Amino acid sequence: MTKAEKADVIFFGELHNNSLAHWLQLQVLKGLSKKNAALVFASEFFERDDQLIIDEWMSGKITDKNFETEAKLWNNYSTDYKPLMLFVKENNIPFVAANVPRRYASLVSRSGLVALDLVSEQAKPYFAELPIEVDMNLPGYVAMKDMMHGAPGNSDYMIQAQALKDATMAESLFDFLEKDLQVFHVNGAYHSKEGEGIIWYLKRKFPDKNMINIHTVEQDQLEHLDDQHALGGDFILVLPKDAHKSY
Repeated sequence: MTKAEKADVIFFGELHNNSLAHWLQLQVLKGLSKKNAALVFASEFFERDDQLIIDEWMSGKITDKNFETEAKLWNNYSTDYKPLMLFVKENNIPFVAANVPRRYASLVSRSGLVALDLVSEQAKPYFAELPIEVDMNLPGYVAMKDMMHGAPGNSDYMIQAQALKDATMAESLFDFLEKDLQVFHVNGAYHSKEGEGIIWYLKRKFPDKNMINIHTVEQDQLEHLDDQHALGGDFILVLPKDAHKSY
């Protein structure tokens, strides 16, 4: 926690269905909140077009029932993410819905980033500013392309859709980092693995910011770290493969 407390941005790359990882996220969030009053919590698990209803719920203007009925909640929200949201609400910690709405990522996966040029001006605040740079040679994107070999669909478009998510989540943090606020960002491990994804885009804008990357992996044994995980992040959380899964 000592290094995390001094960082400008702390990424927690999770395994979405690992309940232990989500419990650890809450402990990190609690620890950071004790040390820094200027903390912002941001996450992949809410999309930008949900920001208004989140703000209304955080401020007490709408009920829990209205919020959970009308917001786009992931299937494991109640077990894995709700404790985080309740903590930030109770402690008045600003929350950022960082992700791009799924419909635009789906559009790009079918037609490429060029398709975003044709959406309405009203839609454009929901994703990163165009044009979006995509480095197809980043190891993570290369690995994704290799995994898709022979699968239906255009692999380049799928990578562009992933890049859209990464770029949008990164851009969602710009204003807060410009104000020198500390950001704790929760996302799927693949979005920040080995300093790529969101971190790659963020470093293009803020090369001098101190970014800490917590990366979660599962292994059959916990005695030593498998070589394939060695470069995953600044800190590697090794969890047992048989840990409780929320789905």
